Amino acid sequence: MLVLALWGLGPIAARADCFPISDPAYVTLDPLVDSDPAQALRAVAARIDTIDQAGAARDPRQLAALYAVQADAYDILELDREARATAEKGLALVNGRTDPLRLELLSTAALNIYTQEGIHEAIGAIEKARARQPPHSLSNLCLEIALGTLQRRSGKSALATRTMTQAYHDSEMPARAEAHAEAAIELSSALRGVGDFQQSLTLAQEKIAWDAAHGDAQAVSVSTYLEGEDLNAMREFRAAIAAFERARGISVSLGDHQGVAFSDIRICQSLIELHQYGPARPRCENAARIFAASRSTDMLKETQEHLAEIALHDGRAQQALGILDHVLDHDGADMAPLRVNIAYRTRARAYAAAHNYHPAYLDLEEYLRRYRAENLARRMRLQQTVKERALAQEEIARNAVLEHQLTLTRQRETRQTETLRWAAAAGTAGVLVIALLSYILITNLRHRRDLLRLATEDHLTGMPNRGRTLELAAAALQAAAEQRRPLTVAVMDLDHFKAINDRCGHATGDHVLREFARVSRGSLRATDILGRLGGEEFLLVLPDTTLDAALASVERLRVLALAIQVPCADEEMRMRVTFSAGLATTAHGARSLDEIIARADAALYEAKNEGRDLVRIDRESFQTASTGVRRALTQLSSAAHRS
Repeated sequence: MLVLALWGLGPIAARADCFPISDPAYVTLDPLVDSDPAQALRAVAARIDTIDQAGAARDPRQLAALYAVQADAYDILELDREARATAEKGLALVNGRTDPLRLELLSTAALNIYTQEGIHEAIGAIEKARARQPPHSLSNLCLEIALGTLQRRSGKSALATRTMTQAYHDSEMPARAEAHAEAAIELSSALRGVGDFQQSLTLAQEKIAWDAAHGDAQAVSVSTYLEGEDLNAMREFRAAIAAFERARGISVSLGDHQGVAFSDIRICQSLIELHQYGPARPRCENAARIFAASRSTDMLKETQEHLAEIALHDGRAQQALGILDHVLDHDGADMAPLRVNIAYRTRARAYAAAHNYHPAYLDLEEYLRRYRAENLARRMRLQQTVKERALAQEEIARNAVLEHQLTLTRQRETRQTETLRWAAAAGTAGVLVIALLSYILITNLRHRRDLLRLATEDHLTGMPNRGRTLELAAAALQAAAEQRRPLTVAVMDLDHFKAINDRCGHATGDHVLREFARVSRGSLRATDILGRLGGEEFLLVLPDTTLDAALASVERLRVLALAIQVPCADEEMRMRVTFSAGLATTAHGARSLDEIIARADAALYEAKNEGRDLVRIDRESFQTASTGVRRALTQLSSAAHRS
């Protein structure tokens, strides 16, 4: 059996019968692993006890086969330490570089390693094993899938995508349908890692259809969980929750506690995104209990970060800080990088809610630093992935041409009298190859454009997303510094947006965000930059703009926002759209983008604390502002309070 572990993405995927193991102990017991892994463990333990009680000399190969079944069962139950240790015990008993039982044990051991050093060694072992297999054999294909899994887990997403694209192609034949389904789910995971969620979702659903048709409940649970991951990343939260609930139900029926925990943490995360904090809490609390019992430190800390978010929403800022201090006690070294970034951002909010602004600024700066580094790395991975997929497709096409030419050569040797006919066929094949290569090129160019758009655009508002906004802002700041021209930044946050969602529904909240984006774009200059930082928060960058001109622009946006209609099922509920804003300027010297945003964010906190629907200027900008600007700011504040 080949076990495919999904590092950082959830439970372990289903297995494929890749290696033809004929040992009686394995043939008898391994089918039980898919239907009831816990029962399989008990059956193996009973067999080993019987062998021990007999007192006779042990048969090493029989024990190795039992260990292989035991390792498979541990793997299905996501007990990676036990699976790896058991597989290594079996490896010590079996020799033979091409022995199917040894290959099975090697794959199981390799795919249950999670340290970077161990993964590097496992990649080397799998590559050596592949070199000893016939090029087009099923064993070679399954080792190729394992190799792609390890490459992805080591952070080589682009290379993993190329490997899995090749494996997905190599398995496109009826005799290898099961391996093809496994390649599909692994390619799905690789594409998810670089942000191609739509293609990842399509492949995950392909795997679900296969698993359901073949009655593999455990595999259906895992594939459905991954479907939920894609929907969650696409912000289709309600559909994601439905998928996670289906996966959870199967895990409950199988007694798979880890599967339940993974589903619960993702349901909790999706409910938080929908601002349903009450139902989210028990889901996260249950996941935390299970992860704590299984010593899954990284997942436990991610769960605790979600619980801190819930505590912060409930007004328990000090409790949230206590949780987050524990989560970040090793500076995030024991967590996935993305979750570390979010933990710093959440702790900054918790500090601000506790009116402890200095550490809030420090955490916000750390979040921005890490976010920018990760965003740059993600863009590079995306570009490299597009390149690697194109190379894989070209290699597939080239191999097809070579195979075709080889077939022609063999046929010519036995059918010399039909030379002219085969020459004509070869010419036709050449035209088809050119057409195929042209299609591949066009498809990859289109795919690359789609990937780049997804990577830079906020899907709801059509604005630049956070990463693209910060990139454009950094470029504008550099230009302002080089030209010695002023630049003003505004951080804006819609007031009482949660109330709009709670009282009128999330569809209304989405409508308000889209309308705010639309009216804002219509009132700004072509050179101005307006992007969505996340949720209801926006960043406005005004190049070549002094503080007084920026105040006028923001005030114009406030008037336009008031005109936005808020459709609500409750006709008695009358709400208007307002926002608070914080401004900072570079008129008195160039600054780093992180510092300017932090200054504007601090001013935004002041506006929120003083009653909302206000504009505030950071202290440094205010102290150096002209009298006219100060007078304008006072008038804006007075007008806001009168309204």
